[in-house]
Amino acid sequence: MRPENLPRLGRVKAERWLFALVALNAVWATDLFVLGHGLTSGDLLTALGRLTGLYGALALVVQLVLVARVPFLESRLGMDRLTAWHRWSGFWVLWLVIAHVVFITLGYAHQDGSPVLAEVGTLVFHTEDVLKATIATALLVVVGVSSARRARRRLRYEGWHLLHLGAYLAVILGFLHQVSVGQDFVGSPIGRFYWWALYGLALAAVGLSRVALPLLRNFRHRLRVVAVHRESPDVVTVEIGGRDLHRLPARAGQFFLWRFSNRWWEAHPYSLSAMPDGYSLRITVKALGDGSAWLQGIRPGVRVLAEGPYGAFTGERRTRERVLLIAGGVGVTPIRALLEEFALAGDDIAVIYRGRDPVLTEEMTRIARWCRARFYVVTGPSNAVGRYGPMMGPRHLKSMVPDLRRRDVYVCGPPGMTDAVRGTLAELGLPDSQCHTERFAFAA
Repeated sequence: MRPENLPRLGRVKAERWLFALVALNAVWATDLFVLGHGLTSGDLLTALGRLTGLYGALALVVQLVLVARVPFLESRLGMDRLTAWHRWSGFWVLWLVIAHVVFITLGYAHQDGSPVLAEVGTLVFHTEDVLKATIATALLVVVGVSSARRARRRLRYEGWHLLHLGAYLAVILGFLHQVSVGQDFVGSPIGRFYWWALYGLALAAVGLSRVALPLLRNFRHRLRVVAVHRESPDVVTVEIGGRDLHRLPARAGQFFLWRFSNRWWEAHPYSLSAMPDGYSLRITVKALGDGSAWLQGIRPGVRVLAEGPYGAFTGERRTRERVLLIAGGVGVTPIRALLEEFALAGDDIAVIYRGRDPVLTEEMTRIARWCRARFYVVTGPSNAVGRYGPMMGPRHLKSMVPDLRRRDVYVCGPPGMTDAVRGTLAELGLPDSQCHTERFAFAA
């Protein structure tokens, strides 16, 4: 087996293990429900209410694990994939919880022979800990609505993130409700142990990966801005120094969530624009929004808080000895870092940089000449047509890199450009296993 294939097998194994654990826990939850006489006690509506409640709780725990950014999973699967699964599972949580509320209310109303609205009042205000569950449900609905694409586009990240913190309160309130009235807790020691362990491990993963590890690393490395370089009127490169940076497990192609001391409440996902050398970290930022525009005027000496490194867009994904790097716009930053890493390894490299106002081209040209890589800069509008049709179409790519199918291809750029290039590569017959992309908008 080729050594470079081993990391990819690790990524596949991580995905399979995650799916297997979710499936196994679903089986356990169902088994505990059956052992608790879930199919024989009460009527069918109440039983469905209990079962959807258990599945909703399990899906909520899965969400916690996906958003915990556990290094083992994140480094193999990538934050973009984990975030997509987190978003998808979130809607399952919402629908399962709503189904739980509806079935339980209808079931109790049927058993008591009371009107549905009257039963709602009885459950919320006169049943132990149901008010907590009602608040938890309301919080989940708010989080779910704010995560809809239309709402998400209208919200600033800080506001959206603040709303999402309510999901942690919903987890705690829902768990307290489950502890006090859930039959899997009240009547089953095994069920109590299982759910306590499940919630405990999930919350511990969040606390360790999202809080303890970043605090430890920032205390150890004491990051500060050491230099600022202007690349263009709206692009700036920031060099960040600190202590013992050789102990930070960062690789070319990865990114951090950066916070700066005078705007610590804002977290920005910026990729490294140079290969980590153990002495400094470097980011290159274009003014695309309020946060990145503010960063254009940053000065040396500012304290930096960094969470990461994150991302699986690294050399560990490689399956071939030859590499093609394709960058679009500000997606050039991780590509530039990967070019440096592959150049130092003496690899066969080709680079295509697509952009209207390309930056870092002088650096990339210098590296390409040093390692004898083929470097193409494609400028002009996105609908530009050249000698062989569209500039990033199949014939043009084939003309620039005839041996494309024998290479691993790394693509980073705006979503539209990335999707179009992936389609072109598929049309040229490149296997999906040789095409590597990652979306760096962690909140999208």
